Amino acid sequence: MSAFPATRLRRLRRTDGLRGLVRETRLDLDAFVMPLFACPGEGVVRPLEGLPGIGQRSVDELVREAGELAALGVQALLLFGIPEEKDVEGSGAWEDDGIVQRALRALRSEHPKLVLVTDVCLCEYTSHGHCGVLRDGEVVNDETLELLARTAASHVDAGADAVAPSDMMDGRVGAIRELLPETPIIAYSAKYASAFYGPFREVAESTPQEGDRRGYQLDPANAREALRECELDLDEGADVLMVKPALPYLDVIRAVRESFSCPVAAYNVSGEYAMVKAAAARGYLDERAAALESLTAIKRAGADLVFSYWTKDLARWLG
Repeated sequence: MSAFPATRLRRLRRTDGLRGLVRETRLDLDAFVMPLFACPGEGVVRPLEGLPGIGQRSVDELVREAGELAALGVQALLLFGIPEEKDVEGSGAWEDDGIVQRALRALRSEHPKLVLVTDVCLCEYTSHGHCGVLRDGEVVNDETLELLARTAASHVDAGADAVAPSDMMDGRVGAIRELLPETPIIAYSAKYASAFYGPFREVAESTPQEGDRRGYQLDPANAREALRECELDLDEGADVLMVKPALPYLDVIRAVRESFSCPVAAYNVSGEYAMVKAAAARGYLDERAAALESLTAIKRAGADLVFSYWTKDLARWLG
């Protein structure tokens, strides 16, 4: 390569049009998934301080919101549920008339073209707030697997297109795959024990009543272990590997992308979203610019699809 002055990289940065022609990473709405939270009741829209613009919605309001999202061009939703009652086992997760199951049937009826993905975990449904069966203060791995598989099957029976197990139990992908040989599994394979989940736990009402989740979620210091988790999930039948959170783990997204040929997802989590929202509210940041830069970074790191609370805003920004 010849040196300056013959080589001038600024030549292709001079105008919006030129920059667009050579842009390496592009945001495509088809690659984004909007998380939504279903709750009991009718006509309920319950905003929460920790996640501005996001909140719990009763099934009728969820259907209305899905209609707005579809009209904007959003094609995929991730569903969470807040049940009327919780118990030690989390039985509301797999009930035929559970909150997610009702939401799925309503959404499938009203918006048949939307891709409906469900989060498969027990934390929103257990009285103790952990992601599996609790025995003497410990989450018991193998007893939890059957309940997770039963939950996933109930979601598919109600209309889910894909299931996304987020519990981080060993063997849960295999247990679900055995029951659902034809259903896409988006595995939360590299899910870290992160400080960035706080606002989500408020909206999902899933904070553990005692202890924490470091005994089953990944240590934030470990990257090689994340690749082992991904490899095991693929061997058990996962179709997509997810890294969560996204921004503090861009290196892990890149490592997963380079190590495996399957689609890679990243979850732009509640804390990442809330930080930018809070800073923008104080005038410290331009929200749109910061959000677009963040989402571009996630895509640039190697994510094929992104779960983000900015999906609705992104649809508007992309026009």
